[in-house]
Amino acid sequence: MSNNKTEHTKHKYNIFIVDDHPIVRQGLALLINQENDLAVCGEASDISQALPAIEDCHPDLIIVDISLGQNNGIRLIESLLNKNPETLTLVLSMHDEALYAERCLRIGAKGYIMKQEPPEKVILAIRRVLHGEIFVSDTLSAKLLHKFIAKQPILFSSPIESLSNRELEVFELIGKGLKTRQIAEHLTLSVKTIETYMDHIKKKMNLNDSRNLFLHAVQWLMNEKSK
Repeated sequence: MSNNKTEHTKHKYNIFIVDDHPIVRQGLALLINQENDLAVCGEASDISQALPAIEDCHPDLIIVDISLGQNNGIRLIESLLNKNPETLTLVLSMHDEALYAERCLRIGAKGYIMKQEPPEKVILAIRRVLHGEIFVSDTLSAKLLHKFIAKQPILFSSPIESLSNRELEVFELIGKGLKTRQIAEHLTLSVKTIETYMDHIKKKMNLNDSRNLFLHAVQWLMNEKSK
């Protein structure tokens, strides 16, 4: 006797993970692969690994950390969106959303979630982004909505929030101990361009010399890592 019921294979969304901590990648992959409709198709620890692997994998969603060793997740998102504006990216980071979330959304990321959130919220964020929504915390959502309704000018709670994405990246590399020439080589920019960025940073943060810039960058990086 023939069975008229047709079995449908549930579509699986492919997820790619970019994080410089192997344990985080492993834990995230285990969490995602437990879901019937989600599967991790690849992972990478930095930009140089991620870009070619993502091209081979063709993921539906890319999960990106902000800190990728000497690299920066914002740069990766910018590179991915320059190649394909339809790319879906979700930032999963330990860094405070007050500093990074709006930056990531402005360049085209579809969501931002902190690493300390419970696993079920991470899965919720993944599903929301896959279904065309923007995912941010309730606190940030309320802040953005209020800013939109009130048509507020951009107000920064700290000088570092006023830094552009590239200035923030340079500031972070200074905190990691890189010299001007090393930063220039790392970002494939001229030494003069990096010096200009450093001048902008000092002006915005009211720092009078390069030594104070270095000390502030190191202290900020230490504070970020301790969160």
